[in-house]
Amino acid sequence: MPNVHKDNPRYNVVSLRVTDEEKAALDEVSRRTRKNLSMVMREAILLYSREVTLFSSSSGYST
Repeated sequence: MPNVHKDNPRYNVVSLRVTDEEKAALDEVSRRTRKNLSMVMREAILLYSREVTLFSSSSGYST
């Protein structure tokens, strides 16, 4: 099994303040998917960035 930390290093840390309700929603997604909060947030960022890319390319707007 490859060492994930060497094959896919993550050097950047992003800090985010959320409300109690947002934290509860993140915790629920984490619990239901059995993924840690970092993975949930990484997947959310990827999904959002794809949506923004699709929207900007189909609407003619540039970001």
